Parts: sequence; C-alpha cells; structure tokens
Amino acid sequence: MGRQVTAVVGVAPPATSARGGRVVAALCFAVMTLSILQAAVVPVIPTMARQLDVGPTAVGWVLTANLLAAAVSTPVLGRLADQRGGRPVLIGTLVVVVAGSLLCVLAPSLPLLLVGRVLQGTAFALFPVGVGVLRAVLDERRLTHAIGLMSGIMAAGGGVGMVAAGVLVSGDGGYRRVFWMLLALSVVSLVVIWLTIPAVEGKERGDDRFDVIGAALLAVGLCALLLAIAEGKRWGIGAALALAAGGLAVLSYWLRHERRCAAPLVPPRTLIGRAVTPAHVAAVLVGAAMYVQFLGIAQFVQVDPETTGYGFGVSVLEASLLFLLPGSVAGVLSAALSGRLIHRFRANRVLIAMCAVGVAGFGVLVVAHARPWQLVLAAVVVNVFVSGAYAALPSLLVGSVQAGDTGVVNGVNAIARIFGSSLASAAVAVLLASMTVTGTGAPSESAFTLAFWIGGIAAASAGLFGVVHRCLSKNKN
Repeated sequence: MGRQVTAVVGVAPPATSARGGRVVAALCFAVMTLSILQAAVVPVIPTMARQLDVGPTAVGWVLTANLLAAAVSTPVLGRLADQRGGRPVLIGTLVVVVAGSLLCVLAPSLPLLLVGRVLQGTAFALFPVGVGVLRAVLDERRLTHAIGLMSGIMAAGGGVGMVAAGVLVSGDGGYRRVFWMLLALSVVSLVVIWLTIPAVEGKERGDDRFDVIGAALLAVGLCALLLAIAEGKRWGIGAALALAAGGLAVLSYWLRHERRCAAPLVPPRTLIGRAVTPAHVAAVLVGAAMYVQFLGIAQFVQVDPETTGYGFGVSVLEASLLFLLPGSVAGVLSAALSGRLIHRFRANRVLIAMCAVGVAGFGVLVVAHARPWQLVLAAVVVNVFVSGAYAALPSLLVGSVQAGDTGVVNGVNAIARIFGSSLASAAVAVLLASMTVTGTGAPSESAFTLAFWIGGIAAASAGLFGVVHRCLSKNKN
C-alpha cells in the first residue's frame, strides 16, 4: 500500500459575477463544440462512403471508433481532472481534439480518418470536467444555473450540428467541409478555454496515484459491450452475445478490482449508491429517448410518400432546417430556464417533470405524424424534455458526491448517456430494417410508431428513477 498524500492545491477566491460569467460562457461553447462534433458527422456518412470509395460497413467505423474512444477516455480524464485540476485537462483534451480534427481534414484514406475520429472522441470528457470546474468557481445558486445551461446546450447542439452538416454538404459538397468546421470550432474552444478558465480550482488532492489496471479493465469491458451493440447486426447474434458476455465479465472483475484498490479510477461510491445509481440509470434512458427522437424524426420525414404512403420526402438539409432546428432552439431556451427551476424546486423534481413532458412529446409522435407541423411540435416538446433532464442529472450528482469526485462521477454519467444513445441507435436501425413496406425495402410506418413508443417508455422510465431518487433522498434525511 502506497503512502496517502493529501495536499491542498489552493483555495480559489469566490468568482466575481463577470469572471464566473466568462467561465460559464467558455464551457458552454466547449460543450456545444462537443455536441456538434458528435452529431455533424452522422448525416454525411453516405457522402463519406461515396467520396472515399468504401462500403457502408467500413465507413460505419467513423462513428464506432469515436464512440469507443469516448467511452474509454471520459472516466480517465474525469479522474485526472479531479486529481490535477480542470484547466490542464481541458486544455490537453482540446489540443488532442484539434489534432484529430486536422487529421480528419487531411486524411486521404479511411484508416487515417479513423485515427482522427479516435482523437476527436476525447472531446466527450469536456462536459464532466467542465462540471468540476464550475463547482470550483461558482457558489451554489449560480452553480445550478450554470450546469443547467451547459447541459441543455450540449443536448441541443446535436440539432445545430445536423443543420450545419446539411448546409455544408448540400449538392455536391465534400465531406471535408464538415471537418473544417469542426477544426475551426475546436481551435476557437481551445483559445477560449486557455484564456478564461482559472488555474486554481479550489480542490483538495488525495492520493495522486493513477489506477492503470482499472483503466485497462474498464477500456476492455466498455469496448466489448459497445462493439456488441454497434456492430452486432453486421457481425451476427452469436458474436454480439459473446462480446457482450465477455464485456460484462471483464466489467464485473473491474468493479471487484475498484473496490479493493487503494486509489481506484472510479470509486465505487460514484458508481453504486442510493444517490448516484438512479441518476446513472436515468441517464441511460434519457440518452436512449433523445436518439430515438433524433433518428426517428430525421428519417421519417425523408421517406418518399409516393412509395410508402407516409413521410414527406424532404432532403437532409430540409429535414435539419425545418424539422430539427426548431427543437434545438427550444432545447437551448429550456436549458436557460432549467437552472432556475432546479434551484427553486430541486433537481429530482425537475427531472420527473421533464420526463412527463417527454412522454407527452412522444405521445404526439405516436398518434399524430401526418402533418409537418405535428412533427415539428413533437420535436420541440421532446427537446425541452431532453435539455431539462440533462440539466437535472449533473445537479443530482453534484449534490451527492464530494468535490473531489465531481469529474469522475459525471464521467460515469456521460458513459451512461453514450450507452443509452448506442442502444437506441441499434434498436431503431433494427426496427427500420426488419419492418418494411412490401416490395420497396423502405421502413414501414408501424416501425417508426414502435420506435416512438420505445422513446416514450424510456422517458417514462427515466421519470420513475427520478421518483426513486427523491424517495431515497427523503429517507436519507
């Protein structure tokens, strides 16, 4: 057993209103960049396959590689931020993201492009590390407002990324235009973070040792599970089940290791406990609901009504501008309001209320999708739910863990969202591929209806875990 070292890194002075506002604005821009990095690539996948002359299976790794890198790097960087402070981790992460974006712009072939996407995947750590920075420099009242705004902007950024990608590659535009945009955003984020984020975080350092074994086990287990989800359809059910079983076995051993480790990568108290477990499960469900809406609406409106009897036959650009952008705007406005609601009514109550809003939005999608305005209305309602729920989840966690665990616990929560999104993406893909209109190969209307039902159930279940958190909090008090 190593020697325990406890040293005070420094006490950050209370942030002035102007200084705190600059920190919040910088972090909001960084997480907006993260969200756009994640979403903007999705609509240009077919363009990339055509321009790189590769098949759909190979080009699918553009998304999978990014996802795997995100799952592995997020908890590691979150723990490093808890140990070393948020500023160096934010700057280092953005340097890696800039390098990855530049490589994606210059890559002449798919293998180098995949390396760039792996480097870009580290951007997922910007949110949990940013929450830790906010906790260090803001008082409690401004903290809830800032977390709400940052969370909601991250949730709404996906629509912005879709719209931007649609504009850039409309017509015969090259896919590299999207990566030029991502490179520019990453550089600006790096400069803004460098100039704005304070060097002293006001945290106490505990044991500075890094759990290398825990990081390796977590990487293997998470990658196996995510590969089973992302590639299971192409590799077959047998391979998917074997990967999933192996991943679960490794993660079980990893959890046992973390419980015995003197300085664990992810302290068990940040993963399993009456205060944090409901928030992590709710994150999986909210992430799933978000992607069901995101993918479902985007694909539904592009279906040709002349061959299927439903849909609107719009382009990717029209789908982004007319159907997704209003929801993204509503999500940003919801984010601005969520912090005030959380401060006044508590985070678990806001989560429950927002999930009820989400159920209503998916209800509209299930029963009324024959007119464009109905889809737009439903997208607005669901985005209000997603932004509000994403704002509430970090507030639940911040109020439940020590300051030194802020980065890693939010990193775990971010992984939970990734898993939820991956599960939803795979489920929607299977539904749309297996339930088709006879003689056309196009998805049937009932496939979309079933997907929207799944989204509504996920939203309702997330609300139930909000109820569980509230009940457990009451019993604790």
